[in-house]
Amino acid sequence: QAQLVESGGGLVQAGGSLRLSCVASGRTFSTYAMAWFRQAPGKEREFVSGISWSGGSTYYADSVKGRFTISRDNAKITVYLQMNSLKSEDTAVYYCAARSGIVLYRGGEYDYWGQGTQVTVSS
Repeated sequence: QAQLVESGGGLVQAGGSLRLSCVASGRTFSTYAMAWFRQAPGKEREFVSGISWSGGSTYYADSVKGRFTISRDNAKITVYLQMNSLKSEDTAVYYCAARSGIVLYRGGEYDYWGQGTQVTVSS
């Protein structure tokens, strides 16, 4: 059974850093595009960052560009999101998602989702 499991969330002060991890299993996720989405209370889910199956192409929301870095290790079937210079507005539940094909920005285009990990940034 295909499964994505996120970890690495937590409470951090503004300006701090966290690294999220997403471990995939159950399918050949090494050939899948992977992405991170987030959802803050009372807000819609939004695209944060995505990476092609090879890792050669990366994509970022304007709100995180220059602060977040996505990467993947296909040998470990793991995707990472390094988050630096965190702001209070980054507070949300972060979800890992996967789809066959290219990175897309709409969450509805993704076939597999993790359970989410909470990131809270205190100001």
